[in-house]
Amino acid sequence: MKALLQKLFTPVLNHFESGNNEYTYQPSHRKILIALGALFLLLSLGSLYASIISTKMAGILPAIVFLLVGGACEIVGFLGSDRAVANIWKRK
Repeated sequence: MKALLQKLFTPVLNHFESGNNEYTYQPSHRKILIALGALFLLLSLGSLYASIISTKMAGILPAIVFLLVGGACEIVGFLGSDRAVANIWKRK
């Protein structure tokens, strides 16, 4: 299943896994990235809910941005290599 998801999200993962430079990786970086992604997804849901309740369409843009950022964090956190996680943190 993981291999299928990695193949599906190859464009996102390739962006962060590229490079030949040295990187510093710690397992806590992956855990923090997953938690940060969950917070962004929760913020996206909150923004979407507030937009629906207030009947203002302007709240959809932040919801989409938070959804994309949270989704990217979750994809790299769960499916990415150690290099991809380090590249998100810009740790070298």
